[in-house]
Amino acid sequence: MVFVAVVLYFLLACALSWMVLFPAGRAYVSRRLELVGSRFQRRVQNIARRGGEQAGALGSESAMAVRHGGHFLREHKWAALAALVIMLLPAGVAWMASSRTMVGGFDAPVREANQQVSDLLLGEQLVPPPPLPPVLFMTPEVEVVRPGLVSASRDWALLDKEYSQRLLQAFRIMKERHGYDMALLEGYRSPERQDALAAQGSNVTNAKAFQSWHQYGLAADCAFLREGKLVISERDPWAMRGYQLFGEVAESLGLTWGGRWKMMDFGHTELRVDGVRKK
Repeated sequence: MVFVAVVLYFLLACALSWMVLFPAGRAYVSRRLELVGSRFQRRVQNIARRGGEQAGALGSESAMAVRHGGHFLREHKWAALAALVIMLLPAGVAWMASSRTMVGGFDAPVREANQQVSDLLLGEQLVPPPPLPPVLFMTPEVEVVRPGLVSASRDWALLDKEYSQRLLQAFRIMKERHGYDMALLEGYRSPERQDALAAQGSNVTNAKAFQSWHQYGLAADCAFLREGKLVISERDPWAMRGYQLFGEVAESLGLTWGGRWKMMDFGHTELRVDGVRKK
């Protein structure tokens, strides 16, 4: 369809250029128009002279005019085609444009709304879960991965209110959508504890006091509960899958996930607020 339109437009341009730019073209068209006009004028005069024979003669002359018109079209078919294209081109362009127009009743794709995120944006206030018994943080499996975790703070009240609400929303989504029970390992961290952890080496943390969002209540480390036990190690395939899902959920809520860092910290999330650490 587009190719045919381009070809017709090219032919039309050539015909018009021939008539406009070349005197021979203009003279040819002028002669033909004069010839047709003179023939028509003579026929009209003959019909007027015949008086009462006008009706019959008119039919005969009309037939003759049709024959001459057909002969003229056959002889000048390209010029006639160019004229036809000129008349139909605007309508064709309008038709092609209208075929791409959205009309009433068009069903636009609708993105499925995340009701849980919507609830968060509407200001739903989630309540922190009950504290977990300290014995869960003292098992040999936990001590191997996170030594001294039992002394870490898990007080939700020490966390920034906006951050805690986003983190609680992530906990809810992980439970309701993916079937993972989440546990807070450590939230607020004192400057003294931060320095003590930094002194253990870069395999624990590179951040010293007030270089971590933990000191501002804007970061937390989390893991999973399975059959009443705390699961932290990424070597557990079930836990590793949970960390990946947790990272997706956290990022969808506007949190920074430690799983994307060079020194990956899969259970870590934080809410970065401009100007806080400068204070």
